[in-house]
Amino acid sequence: EGLAKLLPEAAIVGEEACEANPALMDRLGDALCWIIDPIDGTANYLRGVPVWATLIALSIDQKPVLSVVSAPALGRRWWAAPGVGAFTRDVDGSVRAITVSGISELENASLSYNNLQLWDSYGYLDQLMAMSRQVWRTRAYGDFLSYMYLAEGSVDIVAEHDLKIYDIAALVPIVEQAGGMFSAIDGELTPDTSSVLATNGRLHEAAALAFSRD
Repeated sequence: EGLAKLLPEAAIVGEEACEANPALMDRLGDALCWIIDPIDGTANYLRGVPVWATLIALSIDQKPVLSVVSAPALGRRWWAAPGVGAFTRDVDGSVRAITVSGISELENASLSYNNLQLWDSYGYLDQLMAMSRQVWRTRAYGDFLSYMYLAEGSVDIVAEHDLKIYDIAALVPIVEQAGGMFSAIDGELTPDTSSVLATNGRLHEAAALAFSRD
């Protein structure tokens, strides 16, 4: 209701709404579209793990351009917009600008990969294991948090599978405005992308090559 008042001409696409009415996905082609995931990290939420967040993005001409990621259980929030940059509010209430890391070699990189079973089911497990031998360390921070750590410069590469547009849209502006890059794991990011790769930019080409199945 708040978003509708703020920008009444924009479509609103959300995870639960789309599951109930798949035809809503057609609104992603509208010139203005809010893309929302009310609770990203639902399994964490249900099990009492505080790594969950509300994701809100505004897409203009099918490109997510500004967003907010709010993680109340962690006491954190992140946001970004063109010409403004990327920012976070820490637990103490202080606000700071964020930027990706300057790491440029895989051997010094920290990789967050999320779920091993999905890497296996998507046919990328061998690539992930090979990549794990090239990088400095691997972790699975999970869901939105991996990308926020990337934007803050604490993680250098994030890749995962089985995502929908409402899982991805709010992450893109924050990573890009912090100086990073976001793509499909095998090419261009589109509304149909389910396997994604995000990096600090300097490592994007090397990471994409490492995950390639060609």
